[in-house]
Amino acid sequence: MQKEWQDMSWEERREERFKKWLDPEGIKFQSPAAAKKYQESGTRMARAIKMEIPDRVPVHIPGGSIVAYNAGLTLHEVLYNPARIPEAFIKFLNDYDQDSADGPGFFSGKAYEILDYKVNRWPGHGLPVTQSLHQFVEQEYMQPDEYDLYLDDEFDYNLRYLLPRTWGAFAPLAHIPPLSGQGLPQQLMGMCQDPEIVKLCRAVCEASQANIPYQQVNFECARIAMEKGFPPLMGGVMLAPFDTVADMLRGTRGSVMDMFRQPDKLLEALEIITERSLKSAVGMVNMSRSPVIFVPMHKGADSFMSVPQFEKFYWPTFKKLLLGCVAEGCVPMMVIDGSYNEARLEIISDLPRSSVVWTMEKTDMFKAKEILGDSACIAGNVTAAQLYTSKPADIKAYCKKLIEVCGKGGGYILSLGSGVDKCDPANLHAIIEAAQEYGVYK
Repeated sequence: MQKEWQDMSWEERREERFKKWLDPEGIKFQSPAAAKKYQESGTRMARAIKMEIPDRVPVHIPGGSIVAYNAGLTLHEVLYNPARIPEAFIKFLNDYDQDSADGPGFFSGKAYEILDYKVNRWPGHGLPVTQSLHQFVEQEYMQPDEYDLYLDDEFDYNLRYLLPRTWGAFAPLAHIPPLSGQGLPQQLMGMCQDPEIVKLCRAVCEASQANIPYQQVNFECARIAMEKGFPPLMGGVMLAPFDTVADMLRGTRGSVMDMFRQPDKLLEALEIITERSLKSAVGMVNMSRSPVIFVPMHKGADSFMSVPQFEKFYWPTFKKLLLGCVAEGCVPMMVIDGSYNEARLEIISDLPRSSVVWTMEKTDMFKAKEILGDSACIAGNVTAAQLYTSKPADIKAYCKKLIEVCGKGGGYILSLGSGVDKCDPANLHAIIEAAQEYGVYK
């Protein structure tokens, strides 16, 4: 008899999500070989995540700008011409025989220009058209005395404070009164008598039309990847609660000042953000095929805070968030930007065995295997610097060592330590060849 969801353990819930991942409803594979590849790759990834021994070490090459440059295009071209994306993405899939692939995820440069997005600069908007990556613009978008406003009513704060500061087109919303349930139709009608609000509504409609082709292309590419036998990896996305504050609200400087000047208010905010982030992340996975939640990690690294600060401000609410996701059968997959020292690795090892994946950028992979090897799957860590400067033979030799040490006993995914914009394609082929030649378990 099938158990009800509320009666399942976290492992049983995860297994149900893996079944959904491995049996993609509505997908018509291009060939029997593609169907076979999908099952083999998905099973390989799932077994690695569960710290079981698969047939071989799985390999993953994340997309991003490399999808464009691999096809002889530029990032500027794909951000302003969605028709160029499918061909480039298909070439990326054909060129690199990996074990998972997500859609390219390119955004509409025109839509973002119309709405005057201030949190990013990209080729053709704040950066030269030749630039190969977009740049995050970090500011103190939330002021130090606004924690209570944010915590009391997140929707109202986002609408009347954060949106006007991060999207220029939404600046008129900074001058409206709070929206209430009673009398809301009258309030909206009154707002639409303001020429600036009318201008905003027209901008949103125009941006929406510019964004439709990108939505269609990204959906089409995700479907093509599955039909060709590539399981999707990312089912949802979230940030560590401290990173939500330090990346999106207070900025690095502001969050550091808050650790000293108003630590209690910061800790209160982290608790509330944890609850909100859990609902959001699990909701995304519920609507997706993959159980994996992508978690880019930024401000907990060695270079940003001390170990005592990590133990007080970063880890407690992040651990609570991870455990909440795990309890729902989701698989948080962290990408640790920068490096984690031994003390931090010891701290993050305190999670249920095989419940999460830690992807390393610059952390010592062999030390990570030593400390985390009995608790979690690890992934990484061919760095962007290696891909830019090393020869294919050196890349392959390094991957061989990673497989021999980190792949021992299972629980390892060979991947990059971060995204990459452009490099010698032979270096990416060297990674895949290493997995296929040296990663077979006997």
